[in-house]
Amino acid sequence: MIRLNYKNTDEMVIGRENGLNIQQEFANYKDAIAQIITDLNKRKDKPGQWLQWMNLGYNEETIWYVKEFASQVKGKFENILVLGIGGSALGGIAVTEALLKPYWNLLTSEQRNGMPRIFFLDNIDPDSISGLLNILDLKKTLVNVITKSGSTAETMSQFMIVKNILEQELGEDYRNNIVATTDKKTGILRQISEQEGYKTFVVPDDVGGRFSVFSAVGLLPFALVGLDIDEIINGIKDMDLALKNTDINENIAAQNALIHYLMDTKKGKNLSVMMPYSSRLKYVSDWYVQLWAESLGKNKDNNGNDVHIGPTPIKALGATDQHSQIQLYNEGPNDKVINFIRVAEFDNTLEIPSIFEYTGIGYLGGKSINQLINAEADSTRVALSDYNRPTITITLDKVDGYNVAQLLYMLEVQTAIAGELYNINTFNQPGVEQAKNYTYALMGRAGYEESAQVLQEKMAAV
Repeated sequence: MIRLNYKNTDEMVIGRENGLNIQQEFANYKDAIAQIITDLNKRKDKPGQWLQWMNLGYNEETIWYVKEFASQVKGKFENILVLGIGGSALGGIAVTEALLKPYWNLLTSEQRNGMPRIFFLDNIDPDSISGLLNILDLKKTLVNVITKSGSTAETMSQFMIVKNILEQELGEDYRNNIVATTDKKTGILRQISEQEGYKTFVVPDDVGGRFSVFSAVGLLPFALVGLDIDEIINGIKDMDLALKNTDINENIAAQNALIHYLMDTKKGKNLSVMMPYSSRLKYVSDWYVQLWAESLGKNKDNNGNDVHIGPTPIKALGATDQHSQIQLYNEGPNDKVINFIRVAEFDNTLEIPSIFEYTGIGYLGGKSINQLINAEADSTRVALSDYNRPTITITLDKVDGYNVAQLLYMLEVQTAIAGELYNINTFNQPGVEQAKNYTYALMGRAGYEESAQVLQEKMAAV
């Protein structure tokens, strides 16, 4: 099981001005936390609560269909191309980058055990799209287009371009190269899929994009490149069982949620840095940024009060960002909680040769890179505490499907608990919808003509 070390948020370590009396706060919030955990688990099966993501580890039907489809197409494609944005892509990127061999797409087919390369188009930069399509043989590529509504302008514009190329190159057979993940019954992509005859998977009801990584949104790409789905599911289940514990002293998601909430509301530390000391976990930070920002950044609470709250997430990578960000974290504004992710055991051990012994770097010889990266994590944590900066360390035994699934699910539950503490709707994103509507207007979508006129006037004024 993953482990949480929060002692560097305690006032005994970083001082009363910056730290919390952790045990006292746990006692103060014990009943509230127990009630939140109980309520979340009671509400998760009720329609309209947007908590169905808590059940994804137990969706045996989806798991079976994903594995069955992956077995059917195994060996038929050289590439997987995922079209999606935000929650439709970030979880997939985070998990595949973590669990596939590093530089997967540069390995030979033999080194990949015959499994395909995988690419994500998660933006609409024309140069990036053109560059990827110029090097991919789409005839040998399975395209997975992911959007629940089917109206996501970024994803559907990508799909329209790719579909057009496939049809030109393959004729009627192009349909065999497309699989859609979308709403079960409604939406534009559902309509297109039924008309065109695409294979489809479902984005479940009451599962928002940023919580969808363990639905078919993520599981399908994982299975297509040969990741162990059962290992991932076992990690989710075990963490889910652990996080049903209503005792805050035994629930790491509740502990981390409460600490972040109190650091924000009591100590003015409303920035949350996610800093894994593993390049394979780099994109977990990207995924965390959306999860935290979109869920907790709200202008109204559940009582309709203007609150404009939410901790701001920041992504970082150890040890890289020790050389770009730590100066600010140590000596700049004391307004952050720094979350380290530490890996106890890496897949590889890389020894540093005993050379240059006559120089000032000779001390490194005979050590390992493994020792060095964890020494950097530990020393940075201690240095930050010297400056009275709060840090939290999450430790994974190793980077595998079981531990990564535990990490992501824990952070999802942590986010849900934090939303309850802030008394906000964790699962909507009205601020995002406004920008989407403006985009529809600018691009000439029917029904947005009046908005387009108003928007043009606003653009001229700013």
